[in-house]
Amino acid sequence: MIRSQRWKGAAFTVPFQLGFVFLYLIPIGYAVYQSLFRVQQSGLGLGGSTEKFTGLANYREGLTDSAFMGSVLRVVLFACVQIPVMLLISLVLALLLDAATSRAASRFRILLLVPYMIPGVVAALVWINLYSPDVGPLTAIGDALGLHWNFFAPSMVWPSIGNLLTWHGIGYNMVIIYSALQAVPRELFEAARLDGASELRIARSVKVPYIRGALVLTGLLSIIQMLQLFNEPALFRNVTPQTVNDSFTPIMIIYNQAFNAGNYHYAATLSVLLALILGLASFVFYRLTSREAD
Repeated sequence: MIRSQRWKGAAFTVPFQLGFVFLYLIPIGYAVYQSLFRVQQSGLGLGGSTEKFTGLANYREGLTDSAFMGSVLRVVLFACVQIPVMLLISLVLALLLDAATSRAASRFRILLLVPYMIPGVVAALVWINLYSPDVGPLTAIGDALGLHWNFFAPSMVWPSIGNLLTWHGIGYNMVIIYSALQAVPRELFEAARLDGASELRIARSVKVPYIRGALVLTGLLSIIQMLQLFNEPALFRNVTPQTVNDSFTPIMIIYNQAFNAGNYHYAATLSVLLALILGLASFVFYRLTSREAD
């Protein structure tokens, strides 16, 4: 009977297992398979093309590709600034909501989550129009304050994209952190107040350490999302192509190799390399930020 119940319980996971195999494992395996080949042109290029097995040659080329590795480094440096800023704002907002009444928290929680409900492409288009010196209000406001800024200048593109990503992502991260704060035993707060701790001290010494797992989770999700950055730079490229080129981020290079250059095998190679870099970055971040419970 126990064995029968186990099989019945496992049967509920069949749809997920099938989806995982066909939507994740098989595409990943096919990408790895494609990365081991290269298209060869016969003769002077006037004849037909054939696929030739080249082993790890594409990977050696990808690891020495200055444009690809430079884009990875560029995004990593950007993530080292943008992710802490976004998570810090999300944490502060979550702490403020946790200190508010339940009715006020529910209202402001929905309000802060509205930017995340907007599709990323739509949000990027909205902010590009806000940044525009022709139709956007921000340039006029800056001129009135004596700040002659250009959000599409080479020195301002990354801050402009970072502001957009922060505005779009703080609501989602805030909800995760706020949900973790709701699980903190309220008896700890009362005990801390009896010991004379202020609300700021309670937040710093009781709440933040208790939600360490949620902070690690939001950090991991942010790292994965950041290295897959594509929509926002691609839309910025339409406005300022002299600043945002087709090798601005790793995904933009992969997209260009696959759909513009038609080099699907090399694009698959770069995709696998990016997945490995993502896995390594996530592992390093997890090892540095998590610790086993005593």
